[in-house]
Amino acid sequence: MVGRLGSRVLVGRRCVDLPDLLAAAHARLGDVALVSPRLRGLDLSAIRDLRLCSVGVLGVVDPGDEAGEALLRQLGIRAFVGPDAPAPDLYGAVVGALAVPSSTEGSDETEEATPDEVAPRGRVVVVWGPAGAPGRTTVAVNLAAELALDGREVVLVDVDTQAASVAQHLAILDEAPGIASACRAAEHGTLDVTSFARLAPEVLPRLRVLTGLPSADRWPELRAGAVERVLDVARLDCDVVVVDCASCLEDDDELSYDTVAPRRNMAALTALEVADQVVVVGAGDPVGLQRLVRGLQELAGREVEAGVVVVNRLRASAVGPRPTARIQSLLERFGGVEDPVLVPLDVERVDAALLAGTVLHDVAPDSAVRSAIASVAAAVVR
Repeated sequence: MVGRLGSRVLVGRRCVDLPDLLAAAHARLGDVALVSPRLRGLDLSAIRDLRLCSVGVLGVVDPGDEAGEALLRQLGIRAFVGPDAPAPDLYGAVVGALAVPSSTEGSDETEEATPDEVAPRGRVVVVWGPAGAPGRTTVAVNLAAELALDGREVVLVDVDTQAASVAQHLAILDEAPGIASACRAAEHGTLDVTSFARLAPEVLPRLRVLTGLPSADRWPELRAGAVERVLDVARLDCDVVVVDCASCLEDDDELSYDTVAPRRNMAALTALEVADQVVVVGAGDPVGLQRLVRGLQELAGREVEAGVVVVNRLRASAVGPRPTARIQSLLERFGGVEDPVLVPLDVERVDAALLAGTVLHDVAPDSAVRSAIASVAAAVVR
C-alpha cells in the first residue's frame, strides 16, 4: 500500500503487532502510524501513547466498513484512507494525519463531526481538596444533589483512586458496575451515551451516579485517556458532571520518563485538566487551613483556577472566637480568596445522612450545613 507512494514516504518499520508499533513509536522510527480496526489490542491508551510520541495516526478502513471506522473514531482517530486509495489521496491522508489531534485533545475542525461531538455538552465540576479528609465526598455528593434539586440533570462520577466512597455515602453496592467498567468500555471504543446510562443508575430524581473503584488496588484501570473519554461522554447526556477525585496531584518521578506506564494520580490530574470549574474543599482547623492554602498554591502551579473555595466543618473551638472573620481574613491574606463558602460543623445531621445512605436535603432540609452547600451549588452555576 505505502509502496505506491514511491520515494515521497519512507517506511520506517512494518510492525507485526501493537507492542511492536508502540516500541517503534518510542524509538522515533516514524511520524505517522497506519492502523487497521482489526489490529489486536488497539485501544484508547495505545492511541494516546502514539500521540504522546508525536506520531500521527491514520486509520486504514475498507470501503463500506462503517463499523470499523466507527470503532477507530471512538478511539480518537480522525484521519482515514482506503487500502486501494490512489497515490495522491494516500499521500494527502498521510500528510494530513500529522496535524490531526486525538479526540481527547479536540477534534479537527475540518473533519466531519460525529453525533456525539455536535451534541450539547454539560459542564464538568471537579471537587478537589488537599490531604486529610476535609470532606470532599460529602460536599461532592450533596452538591450534586442540590444541583439536581434545582432542576438540572446531574451525573456524579467518583474517580478517587485512593479511597473512593461515593457508593457508601449513597448506600450503593460496591459490586455495582461503575468507573472501572466505563473506563474499560472507553479503552475499547464501545462507550457511548447509551452504554454509559446503563452504568450510571439514577439514585435520586435527575441524579445519576457512576460509582468508584471497589478496591484501591484497581487504580491502573483508570488511565488518563479513558477517564477523559468517560467525562466527555458523561457531559453529553446531562447538564452538570460533578467529579469527586483524590487529593494527590504530584507526578511519579520514577515513571515520568515512561509515558506508557499508568500513574495513580493521573485520574485526578485529568479531571482537573478538563474541568470547567473546580470546587476546592479544606477543613476549618489550623492543619486543614494550612493544607488548603498550600493546595491552592499547588493548583495555581498547575494553572488550575479554584472557582469556589469551601471551608468545611467550621467551628470556633478549632480557630478561636469569630471564626468566620478569622478564616476570611486568613484566606484573603495567604490564599487570595475573597469570598469562601463556610460550611459549619454539624456532626449529628451529617452522620444521620450518612447512616441513611442519602443526602442532607432528605434528613435535614433546614440545617445550616445544607444551606451552605446549596450556596456552593448556586455559585457553581452562577
